[in-house]
Amino acid sequence: MHRIFQNFIDRLACADDAADFSEAMAAAARGLELSCFAYLALPGRPKGKPRLISTYPKEWISHYLQSRYELIDPVIAQAIQTAEPFQWGIDTRSSRPTPVQHQLLDEAAQFGIRFGFTVPIHDGHGPIAALTFANYQRSSIFEHRVESQARVLQLMAMYFHAHVRRKLASEHKIAGILLSPREFECLEWASQGKSAWEIGQILDISRNTVASYLESAKKKLGVRTVVQAATRLAAAKKQKQN
Repeated sequence: MHRIFQNFIDRLACADDAADFSEAMAAAARGLELSCFAYLALPGRPKGKPRLISTYPKEWISHYLQSRYELIDPVIAQAIQTAEPFQWGIDTRSSRPTPVQHQLLDEAAQFGIRFGFTVPIHDGHGPIAALTFANYQRSSIFEHRVESQARVLQLMAMYFHAHVRRKLASEHKIAGILLSPREFECLEWASQGKSAWEIGQILDISRNTVASYLESAKKKLGVRTVVQAATRLAAAKKQKQN
């Protein structure tokens, strides 16, 4: 368990985007003999989109988000009401779901999401989030894992949430365009006159890697030069201050 947890922490520290975070949690889940997972953070404003990082089937994720199911999901509703981890299942519902909630659960079951262990995350810094490990059937292995490692899974969920919030937060947006933490970081140093080599020394990455991040940032911002990208960054910061 110690090796799995340490590897998880190391992966989180190196993660730059949602795919990196997904693989970090997926690797830990595999090590614990757990199946798919889903991390969902509710939006901070009305009609905003939730952040969802998951290894659930892509078709279900797309349908879930398009249907705005986070608004009626009984698992999320329970996570809002309690800070303690809980198990749920298609045949062990503690309360009677509404017709639309029943439809949601039946649709999820068609994608193999029938039972789960959910860790609510109430950190006091905004809307709640929740991390769920799900399984296609009730099994002694799954139940033993989540029961014996409940506190470890809760700790992993909190670490995961903290890193995601820090690295994928809206402050990495420039005029509504989201940059990865590394792209944003490299561009900030470049705006201060640092060369690719100097940025590499500061961030402990290669000059070529810095150049790659800056090139990616330019493409996302729709500009041709680093100077133009840095100007966009400065304008965004000034607007935010005003």
